[in-house]
Amino acid sequence: MRTLIRWAVLTFVIMVLANWIPNVTVENWKAAVIAALVLGLINTLLKPVITFIAFPINLLTFGLFSVVINAWLVLLASDMVAGFGVEGFWTAVLFSLAFSIASSLISWIL
Repeated sequence: MRTLIRWAVLTFVIMVLANWIPNVTVENWKAAVIAALVLGLINTLLKPVITFIAFPINLLTFGLFSVVINAWLVLLASDMVAGFGVEGFWTAVLFSLAFSIASSLISWIL
């Protein structure tokens, strides 16, 4: 039940961020639902592997390379989901930061 609530709230967050951040588009709520699912799966399955591989670079940059990893994963999700688009690296950085903050707050509340 918690997972469904979290998924629904993150879908809402994606819709809100698409309205607030320029160059982020979501065609409809179905695309936002799929984008939330894909972002969740990417962050669960792919991010730990990439973070482990990039540990030396992350160590040298004092953790700032994590921002690049997050932005790249958002761009990957936007390429995978029809109807969800993030144009440009800096837009992906802004989206990933806002999405991470919202996700952390939701986890803390639930």
